[in-house]
Amino acid sequence: MDISIPEFLAEAANRRVSDIFIIAGRPLAEKIDGHLLDRGDRLMPDQTENLLRAIYGLAENRDISRLMKTGDDDFSFSIPGVSRFRVNAYKQRGSLAAVIRVIAFRLPDPAELSIPEDVMNISEYTRGMVLVTGSAGSGKSTTMACLIDRINHTREGHIITLEDPLEYLHRHDRCIVSQREICTDTESYLTSLRATLRQSPDVILLGEMRDHETIQTAMTAAETGHLVLSSLHTLGAANTIERIMDVFEPSQQHQIALQLSMVLQAVISQQLIPDVDGRNIPVFEIMRLTPAIRNMIRDNKVHQIEGVISTSGQEQMRSMDQSLLELYKKGRITRDTALKYALNTDMLKRRLM
Repeated sequence: MDISIPEFLAEAANRRVSDIFIIAGRPLAEKIDGHLLDRGDRLMPDQTENLLRAIYGLAENRDISRLMKTGDDDFSFSIPGVSRFRVNAYKQRGSLAAVIRVIAFRLPDPAELSIPEDVMNISEYTRGMVLVTGSAGSGKSTTMACLIDRINHTREGHIITLEDPLEYLHRHDRCIVSQREICTDTESYLTSLRATLRQSPDVILLGEMRDHETIQTAMTAAETGHLVLSSLHTLGAANTIERIMDVFEPSQQHQIALQLSMVLQAVISQQLIPDVDGRNIPVFEIMRLTPAIRNMIRDNKVHQIEGVISTSGQEQMRSMDQSLLELYKKGRITRDTALKYALNTDMLKRRLM
């Protein structure tokens, strides 16, 4: 590279790059609106190591020995006046590599990101559990940051975020906001979540629910009067509930279903899809827990949930395919895009005719 790492990162932030890929055997690559663009010549293993060491230097001289020993490391850092960066460093084919996510200092504006108001209204819940789901890179962290920011500006309380690593930084407004980074400020999600219950929280953002103990503790927190926001790598409300159930032993699943039916308030599922201009926009499924849906979870009839969402007359509940149809009718996406990302392609095809 003919420019320094700080200069390159500043340039990437200015050009709306979302991700940077540093991998030996290919040029440095950037992702903009879902498209990969190569920068410069093919990188050699010694060059990727030099780049990684420079990045670790920017991250307050973070110790690179963990990466060398385990082959994986997650962290974030800031360049003042430029942006924040989330780094996943790893080994591949014996060489060092990294994917860097570019995160703006300014908290995202839901309207600019095309996040609809019926998603943002989820912030009005004061207790229970809200899940934001979708594949990696679908914008879950951004949606949760928008919800936390809305809560921070609309009511009083103590918000605690537990993230690995920290992405968006929240300033204290009407709320006190405590942000804890896993492995830097606390040992693990489970340890920090248990401690959080003794820190007088009103809202808890749990970056990810990774195991049955964390899920169980999160549900207990939601039961005891807190609002818990978390994420899962699933698409669709029914799949999300089934994923949670499958984490537990069969002998525990009935009790978990009962507990989940009482504490769950809403599931937001999202995908990022290209609009007619080639830019990525989010599309959402929103499930709110009606008495009928609570009964379906309790009675192990989760497979019926998708139909209830699709036929619901509630304005604040919509299926993924309804959202795609709405974007198509507004001229924001093409017919091919709508069908490509539909969960029930045949049904949507008939509605598009």
